[in-house]
Amino acid sequence: MTTIVADRSAESAEGLATLRVTEIFHSLQGETSRSGLPTVFVRLTGCPLRCGYCDTAYAFHGGESLTLDGILNRVADFGAHYVTLTGGEPLAQKHAPLLLRRLADAGYSVSLETSGALDVSAVDVRVSKILDLKTPGSGECDRNLWTNLQHLTPHDEIKFVLCDEADYQWAVMQLREHRLERRCPVLMSPVHGRLEPRQLAEWILRDRLPVRMQMQLHKLLWGGQPGH
Repeated sequence: MTTIVADRSAESAEGLATLRVTEIFHSLQGETSRSGLPTVFVRLTGCPLRCGYCDTAYAFHGGESLTLDGILNRVADFGAHYVTLTGGEPLAQKHAPLLLRRLADAGYSVSLETSGALDVSAVDVRVSKILDLKTPGSGECDRNLWTNLQHLTPHDEIKFVLCDEADYQWAVMQLREHRLERRCPVLMSPVHGRLEPRQLAEWILRDRLPVRMQMQLHKLLWGGQPGH
């Protein structure tokens, strides 16, 4: 009986934990191997990085404080199976791993979009981690936490967002040095408006890379407007 009471008390405390949220919306997943799937996005507020090509700077500040139960209720309203926790940088908030676990417990297929600059070891193993390794062109390459690679599983993914050919060559070096494709799928995408997608495709084919090229579906459909 004591154990049951303690468990219920812990659940109650978790439900009162809060996160700063910029927006929660329903759209098509624009990236990763889940591209095109109807997904609920929970965008948390705040990020310690300042990538030169960032397209979600509006999430650096503001937002509203929501309990985990409040977030779960809003997610449930959309009736979707897939949920993505994004930012900003979600792991900059201490209760983010707890939200991820609660979402997985609720039966959702959950993915996390993270910069790779913060420790992912506390992320529930049921969550698909999308690790965005920062290239030199991002201006935040020195922030990569390379020990995160050891926490990746085959259902996670590594993403390189490329500004130019120098970024591409750097990504190829990391791919080969760390044998990244043996850890999980590897994605490469061009920075919208800076690197011609066809050029990236030709480089990948020329070098016979074991990667998936991706483009941002949401920008092709809606121009990357907030809430899409």
